[in-house]
Formats: sequence, C-alpha cells, structure tokens
Amino acid sequence: MKIIYKITYPNGKIYVGQDRTDSINYFGSASSKLIALDFTPEQRRSFTVTRDVIWASETATDAEVTEAELRFIRELRSNDPAVGYNRWPKHRPASIAEPVLPLDSTIISESYSVAANESPNVA
Repeated sequence: MKIIYKITYPNGKIYVGQDRTDSINYFGSASSKLIALDFTPEQRRSFTVTRDVIWASETATDAEVTEAELRFIRELRSNDPAVGYNRWPKHRPASIAEPVLPLDSTIISESYSVAANESPNVA
C-alpha cells in the first residue's frame, strides 16, 4: 500500500509526505531544525504529533504517488511557512499561484499519534 499522510504538530502546523511501504512508524522527513524553531525547550519535553493517512492506493505508480503528494501539499498549503513545514515545492502567494485542482481520491480517516516522550510499540 502506498500512502500520503499529514503530520500535525501541537502548534497546528502540518507536514505532508508519502510512504511507499505504509510503515506505521514513518513520520516523514520534515526539517527538525525548522520545527524546533517553533517550540521552546519546555514545549519540546512532551508533545503529541498526529499522523493522518489522507490518501492510499494499492495500484498507483511511484510517479502517481508523487503527483498526489504534490497536489495535497498545494491544496493544504503545507508549503506555506505560516501553515506547514514542507519547503518544496516553493510556496507562491495565491495571487500568482497556479490553481489547485481537487483530488479525485477518497480521503482515508486513519490516525496515529505518538507522544514525543514515548516509543511506538511495533510488533
């Protein structure tokens, strides 16, 4: 199963990514340094991050998965520094951005939460 997921941090900012193996323990490759700038040392001691699977396919090619990921990044604006932590593709203000077409895929409501001070239990 290939998936697109949305990570939500305690400050409400998001990160959108893809996982071609559907690993329950994969939480993306957002910049740790960038995220750390938004949290005080005290806030970093304990927080919860949520991972929502927002698209899934058994049959999509890798290129189709990447296309879906980019469309979600643009649609959810996770590449807008005020909204999220994706830095690619580069955010362009709405006045000059190309229109984002709606995705035809069904959104899957499946969430995983891991507290920062806990290790995920994987069997």
